[in-house]
Amino acid sequence: MNLIYAAGFSAIMAIGLYLLLSRHIIRMIYGVMLISASVNLVIFLAGRIGPNPPPVMMLGETMLADGSANPLPQALVLTAIVIGFSLVSFVVALALKTYRRLGTLDSRALNDAEALGSPFEPPRPGKARSDEERDS
Repeated sequence: MNLIYAAGFSAIMAIGLYLLLSRHIIRMIYGVMLISASVNLVIFLAGRIGPNPPPVMMLGETMLADGSANPLPQALVLTAIVIGFSLVSFVVALALKTYRRLGTLDSRALNDAEALGSPFEPPRPGKARSDEERDS
């Protein structure tokens, strides 16, 4: 059964890597999401998926009962989900700002725009020009 899980996780990871190597920013975001999901599933599998009793300790006990579920992978996956969501949210906001500013999400066009210099560069600090110099 673990072999089937491993094959599924590797397929998800391979699709994520394929999308991450794409030229389009949106596909790259989908790739990051798939890689994040596959890593979460691998951590879940490390916690031994199965019918284990919950990790609850009775009053007065100092250790978990034998065979109970390991709470550490569950905590790691919850943390990884939050981190993955925040990463994807940040990248989506960055892609939206890039699209509004440059009008494209193709990485080659973005590289060309960077090489040529963006026409939307902010004014440089320095000596202010007078109205006569601006009109000429």
